Amino acid sequence: MKLRIELTINGRKKRFDAEPNELLINLLRKKLHLTGTKYGCGIGMCGACTVLLNGEPVLACLTLAVDADGGEVETIEGMAREGELDALQEAFLEEGAVQCGYCTPGFIMTAEALLRENPSPSEDEIREYLKGNYCRCTGYVNIIKAVKKAAEKKEC
Repeated sequence: MKLRIELTINGRKKRFDAEPNELLINLLRKKLHLTGTKYGCGIGMCGACTVLLNGEPVLACLTLAVDADGGEVETIEGMAREGELDALQEAFLEEGAVQCGYCTPGFIMTAEALLRENPSPSEDEIREYLKGNYCRCTGYVNIIKAVKKAAEKKEC
């Protein structure tokens, strides 16, 4: 039995028929072709699938689409505006915080939630907030630098 749900995704209202057990990540990737949200571990351990739901970071691999009904979902595809990268996306590029890039969307979405909550975080606060996101390539140093740089850019 499918359920009718409505979501605002990256600022646009959408209606879907979703199975009761359909995961948000599958709805985003398969029905909307928003493939920036990555399927990593599938058990909520890596953070690659992080999106913002009503402004809060959630793991799309563990979130049922029906539980998001009526909510606002922001994905990495919604970060850029009018062809311009967001300050966080720019900082990740400038600081070399992107290696293979698989984990990058999840890091950026999590960092975006942090910067909304705390526009001027310390290095320790950044590390703590990002502790649920894993990267096998970068060693985290450049990721932390990128978040700090974005915080400075966003303050201006």
